[in-house]
Amino acid sequence: MSALWIAHVTVTDAEAYGKYAELAGPAIAKHGGEFIARAARYVQLEGKDRPRNVVAKFESVEAAVACYNSAEYQEALSHAKDAAERELVVVELTA
Repeated sequence: MSALWIAHVTVTDAEAYGKYAELAGPAIAKHGGEFIARAARYVQLEGKDRPRNVVAKFESVEAAVACYNSAEYQEALSHAKDAAERELVVVELTA
């Protein structure tokens, strides 16, 4: 089953986060991920507001987790760790 990688982000260092984004996109694509929403219009209904919301679709939960754990993505993530507050979840599609 397909899965969605959903990230909610508040960027605190735009320059460093830019380097993350530069590396993360190709890493996600290399692992079969396809962005379906990125920094688009949103309405916060509950919880902590994060002004950047990203959704990528993968062929499975396992593919999304493998992408996250890959050397390419971890290299990208090293630039985001001190440059943003983030939550990231992978959710399997049921339909």
